[in-house]
Amino acid sequence: MALIVQKYGGTSVGSLDRIRNVANRIKALRDEGNQVVAVVSAMGGVTDKLIGMATELTSSPAEREMDVLLSTGEQQSIALVVMALHELGIDAVSVTGRQAGIRTTGSHTRGRINSIDPDLMNGYLKDGKVIICAGFQGLREDGMIHTLGRGGSDLSAIAVASALKADVCQILTDVDGVYTSDPRVVKDARKLPEISYDEMLEMASTGTKVMQSRSVEFAKKYGVVFEVRSSLNNNPGTIVTEEHDQMEAVVIRGVSIERSQARVTITGIPDEPGMSATILCCLAEAEINIDMIVSNIAYDGLARHSFTMHSNDLGRAQAALKPVLATLGGNSEVLTEAGIAKLSCVGIGMRSHSGVAAQMFKALGEAGVNIGMITTSEIKISVTVEEHQIEDAARVVHTAFELDKAPVV
Repeated sequence: MALIVQKYGGTSVGSLDRIRNVANRIKALRDEGNQVVAVVSAMGGVTDKLIGMATELTSSPAEREMDVLLSTGEQQSIALVVMALHELGIDAVSVTGRQAGIRTTGSHTRGRINSIDPDLMNGYLKDGKVIICAGFQGLREDGMIHTLGRGGSDLSAIAVASALKADVCQILTDVDGVYTSDPRVVKDARKLPEISYDEMLEMASTGTKVMQSRSVEFAKKYGVVFEVRSSLNNNPGTIVTEEHDQMEAVVIRGVSIERSQARVTITGIPDEPGMSATILCCLAEAEINIDMIVSNIAYDGLARHSFTMHSNDLGRAQAALKPVLATLGGNSEVLTEAGIAKLSCVGIGMRSHSGVAAQMFKALGEAGVNIGMITTSEIKISVTVEEHQIEDAARVVHTAFELDKAPVV
């Protein structure tokens, strides 16, 4: 008997028919003699509907109340899935994040899992019950309902799998697995049979929407091997696991794209210690995540900092930088640019193969795609391009590295 933790996303439970499909899948596992814990998201569209209702009432809904409101979406789903299982004769029970013992920390609507007390769930499993757990939520130390932000249900599933010492963790979604690129953009993108934590982490942080990066970070930290697979069929998915020797033979694992990026450039910064910290601290206090950072000294001896962020954060960033700008002197200025996107090549094989950047830049140049900012890590190269060129850029680079062909290892 195996203990299997599954996660079903909003699309997978987006209608009553799909909820019945999920129940049948869980029943099949149970009939094979397995213990099953399913972590479930809100039905597709429900969270957006709740947000819309809140913003119709007020332009600035209190984040504490948003946590209370949004947590109801998952509670609706888990009750419906359990009802569907009862109709199939399966002894199942629903648990909220609080009942599952998920303890969280951090600001409202942006929670982080601090710990899990699995005693209640272990008791239900011992009694032979299937558990349907609400994803995306937990309980703060002050007793307040707390939601986990984007990708919260994935994080919940991986954390529950870790706490319960599950044999298998499956992230079931509306795609078959992790692809070499977005198959909606690159038609010959290929499904990967496996990928390392580090590669998945880089791809998630550079635009691949299958998983959020913090879920992968948690899995890597606690050694949770998981599979990304479809909830709509029984095809094998993509295993996300520790790196092994054969993986390094593949130079590039995938190409990611991230749209709706904006660039902020601050000019006229005195070339003095602590200036970068002053600027970045004010953005951190405003809870703005920045990505690519480039800094240099201009001909006049003053520094220039450029960094990227999601375009939705551009207004808040400008507001947060106003008081800092006033302290930098009359030569300082904040310049902004929207309408850009990020293209990234990811692969642990970069550590042992040279010429990757040259090959990437040559392919883009020959296709007439101009490069803006560039950042690298030991397994990633990212560049900014004009957003209207991002799809062509992804296809060109995917072809240049022959990612449509299965590698020979």
